[in-house]
Amino acid sequence: MADTIDPYKILQVDSEAEDEVIQAAYRRLARKYHPDLATAPDAAARMAAINAAWELIGEPPARKAYDRRRAGGAAGSTAPAAAGGRAAGSATDRARPTNPPRSPGSARPGATSQPPPPETVSRDWTSGRSTVGGGYDESMRAAEGFGAAGPPPGRPSGTVLNFGRYAGWSLGEVARTDIEYVEWLDRAPIGRNFRAEIDDILRASGRRRSATADATDRRGLFRRR
Repeated sequence: MADTIDPYKILQVDSEAEDEVIQAAYRRLARKYHPDLATAPDAAARMAAINAAWELIGEPPARKAYDRRRAGGAAGSTAPAAAGGRAAGSATDRARPTNPPRSPGSARPGATSQPPPPETVSRDWTSGRSTVGGGYDESMRAAEGFGAAGPPPGRPSGTVLNFGRYAGWSLGEVARTDIEYVEWLDRAPIGRNFRAEIDDILRASGRRRSATADATDRRGLFRRR
């Protein structure tokens, strides 16, 4: 019995594609159709087909075996028997995995083929999402929760934040507690509306100096007495 699916078509690659191309195609499609991430109603079925295709051609040995079966099927079912009386493309060669396909990253006992390793990216990688113009960025809520720092310590000064872990705190209170957060806010798009106030805070705390001041200090080192 011939294979009932075309793994090359499912993974959207050419039958002569390099192994690395197949791995990249699997990763791309798995990210798109994984049931934990996708919202399409057919995502689970598509993911099952993608995993089944990977079982057939994901690893070079499995791919060679599939290509041999594929070539034998194209030649017809009346191929002459090989030496020793066993027909080309025997039932053993045509055997397919009987276990259900697995989702990326999950282990399956007895599996003969593993999904490709996770794609390596820089630790500074971002999604590229823009927040031009300021405003609340939902990703700020994910790490520690809205208002996770608790109630403000008192003696407020400056603008009171309404987002992130320091929601309800004034910039002055944040600066006295976590000056690094103020520096981060200065770089983040969401801090755009507070740049002037943040600049004053950083200068007052010694975290920022102007190029003119630095040049004056350098000249002062060598002034004649």
